[in-house]
Amino acid sequence: MPSGRSLRISQVGLRGIVGNGLTAAQVLDFAAAFGTFLDEPGTVVLGRDPRASGIMMREGVVAGLLATGHNVVDLGVTSTPVIQHSIRRLEARGGISIGASHNSAEWNALKFYGSRGSYLSSGESSELLDIYHLKKFDFKEWHALGQLREDGAATDAYLDDLSKTFDLPRLARFRVLVDCANGTSAPILRRINERFGTQFILINEPLEGRAFAHEPVTTRKMVALQLAPLVKLVGADAGFLFDIDSDRVAFSTETGHATSEEMVLVLLSDFFLEQGPGKIVITNVSTTALLEDVAERYGGQVVRVAVGRQSAIDTLTGYRAEQVAVVGEGTGAVMRPSFRAIYDGIASMLAILTIMDRRGQTLSRLLDGYPQYSILKGKIPLKTHLIPNMFQEIEDRFPDGRFNHTDGLRIDWPGRWVHVRVSQTEPLIRVICEQRGDAPHGLFNEVMDLVRSYAS
Repeated sequence: MPSGRSLRISQVGLRGIVGNGLTAAQVLDFAAAFGTFLDEPGTVVLGRDPRASGIMMREGVVAGLLATGHNVVDLGVTSTPVIQHSIRRLEARGGISIGASHNSAEWNALKFYGSRGSYLSSGESSELLDIYHLKKFDFKEWHALGQLREDGAATDAYLDDLSKTFDLPRLARFRVLVDCANGTSAPILRRINERFGTQFILINEPLEGRAFAHEPVTTRKMVALQLAPLVKLVGADAGFLFDIDSDRVAFSTETGHATSEEMVLVLLSDFFLEQGPGKIVITNVSTTALLEDVAERYGGQVVRVAVGRQSAIDTLTGYRAEQVAVVGEGTGAVMRPSFRAIYDGIASMLAILTIMDRRGQTLSRLLDGYPQYSILKGKIPLKTHLIPNMFQEIEDRFPDGRFNHTDGLRIDWPGRWVHVRVSQTEPLIRVICEQRGDAPHGLFNEVMDLVRSYAS
């Protein structure tokens, strides 16, 4: 049996280290389960990131979908947002993205989308999991198998929609340094430069399947190490760093200051709340409390849910699109319901450049307008059977706080909070701690030490 450290099967989908947990048989079965879940035969859109294992996984996915009677449109190597966009454009029944986002090269994953291009709801994901575990697949006879075709128009069709939302020729006045992390943002940004004359200067641009230039995480630390030192050197107005599948982004100011990934959602919430009509920001319990300050400026409301995109999607369905300003995470993943409700790092980058243009301010000046919050994030290897004991000890250690059990355990005090939870995508315990003003090193270290005592 593969260890829990190298394979995760959950409502989020299938994710693991290929060959040491995630196998070709599991890929085939999950694809067949998805084809069975979709019930009526139709079109399914498929795309992948450049990981070396993606070709193997692509063959399994295609086989499973064709065997259950679905036609497959293969977009090849492309970003997850382009896959989601294409589902709607092609009026497909759903889609599958092959790619492990911010994980290192040995990992890969399958992510599933419905006919609107958004993540499956919790109920839909549970149904898909049931089909997978029961292995009751609806395989068709030879004359009812699906057909496979490729689509080379996906990127330009996606850019057509971006150009309706953002004034790309106007944004061409900005000189922008972009770290593509050897991922799918590179071909898209090259095409934007060609079509609209934008000045995106790309580094770590070649698509790479085995040895990424650096860990593809959108964190302030990675921005500081890989991107920020170069921004001022090349005279850029801003710098942006993407993960492999381009749904997350982080940034550096023109001064070379690496900014917390939390600030992507803060900036976009400020902008879209001001624009209206939506006054609701949907985010999770791990995201910065600065959002409440921003929402208060516009008479808005922050709705906090469990971590995970399914929780956000489930909550979003309870509102009309015009009620919601923005949906996002503190990881640099943000969507706007009016733009196809897709977590899209490139759209987020263009929105930040639009804010700079419309307000006539540099990134550093924009950030200076917010009160200071300091957030610390840590992660510790998981030991599942000790989790309940760990949470109980944390509660016992901090009885004066306000407890929130929405997702793991969050404890709040005036001006600061700490959140401890089990990751859905990696075999880790995550600890996040924030305080208004200076960083809460004392509280953070105390909780990290307590959690670490259970993981050793």
